[in-house]
Amino acid sequence: MEFHPQPQAGQARPWAFPAPDRGTLDNGLTVLRCHRPGQQVVAVELNLDAPLDAEPEGLDGVATIMARALSEGTDKRSAEEFAAELERCGATLDAHADHAGVRVSLEVPVSRLTKALGLLAEALRAPAFLDSEIERLVRNRLDEIPHESANPGRRAAKELYRQLFPASLRISRPRQGTEETVARIDSAAVRAFFDAHVRPATGTAVIVGDLTGVDLDAVLAETLGEWTGDTAALRPVPAAVADDTGRVVIVDRPGAVQTQLLIGRVGADRHDRVWPAQVLGAYCLGGTLTSRLDRVLREEKGYTYGVRAFGQVLRSAPDGSGTALLGISGSVDTPNTGPALEDLWKVLRTLAAEGLTDAERDVAVQNLVGVAPLRFETAASVAGTLADQVEQYLPDDYQAQLYVRLAETGTVEATAAVVNAFPEDRLVTVLVGDAGQIAESVKALGIGEVTVVTG
Repeated sequence: MEFHPQPQAGQARPWAFPAPDRGTLDNGLTVLRCHRPGQQVVAVELNLDAPLDAEPEGLDGVATIMARALSEGTDKRSAEEFAAELERCGATLDAHADHAGVRVSLEVPVSRLTKALGLLAEALRAPAFLDSEIERLVRNRLDEIPHESANPGRRAAKELYRQLFPASLRISRPRQGTEETVARIDSAAVRAFFDAHVRPATGTAVIVGDLTGVDLDAVLAETLGEWTGDTAALRPVPAAVADDTGRVVIVDRPGAVQTQLLIGRVGADRHDRVWPAQVLGAYCLGGTLTSRLDRVLREEKGYTYGVRAFGQVLRSAPDGSGTALLGISGSVDTPNTGPALEDLWKVLRTLAAEGLTDAERDVAVQNLVGVAPLRFETAASVAGTLADQVEQYLPDDYQAQLYVRLAETGTVEATAAVVNAFPEDRLVTVLVGDAGQIAESVKALGIGEVTVVTG
């Protein structure tokens, strides 16, 4: 029997997050391009400076309807014809609205890039916004809202934002509008929002993929370069005041067999120098199945399938004065809601008293930094992260530097960051569950005043 020699491991190659090239088209559109050999499906992310706080009063959701309508026909093609052309290119086009603005995403084989970018440019230059299409999108959105309200996770998030931020701030209200505001939206409102806020001078396009043999300058000149609009400055970012006084809000769902929990407060955004240490500390607290929260609530007590701790940027500003949500989320069985919260608070108190261990820190660094090359295997993942950086007014090398900082962060620094992120007396706790079964046990914990709301 002949045995082949055992394969030997190759030499490890250093990795860093891809660095883009930055430029500007004649129409003012900023372009970040990133050549990724082997990525034959090109990803394009287009950031538009049309944030939710720009929506007219009483028309919450108009940005979402506008984003969805961008692929519903132009002055040259009906919605069906536009979709057919995208399909012939093998392309997908999607758009959504968020607090930072509207994001348009395109993926297409590199061999069809020119055609697909031409369709995208057409949608930006002359969207149809037909009455019939807008009415259909509004009906679809109205149909979605009851389903979202029935979802415990979505309902918890809605209540947490309402609790943290004053009603006068757009960030306190549902991203995609309410039944009342969406019902008011018509094609005239969508057109007015588009005309007021969508222009190349305040947009940024991120293009990632294998660009070998592609004259991208020429392609852009005949596609997105033909998109015109007035010059304008980026909109100022409003200050987001918040109230994270420790308290508990129970959204009553009689008969619920589980309680959805969402615990949160606000913090600084990714400009803050503590962000890498906070990411590391939050991962140790609740970033994976072996983190502290899961070890106690899942493995030892069996209360839950999993509890996660996270930091999520809500809205950034050029001066670094943005806002992030620091949260803990999960679900537990109804009878053990009180005991689960009690143990969760014990985890936070123990963490504050004793700190993280070096072993926890080392595992977190290995998982966060070591997996990065796999996380960014696709062009879409790279493009999405670069677009996030643009949206959050971060430098183009931010992600690369973040991994350097994570690797350099020590146990003491990570402990301080996560303890400051989740102080036990400054957390707003939202529970979606059966108030009749859980209210008394939660009140007995003394973690804040308990209020019950319907819905």
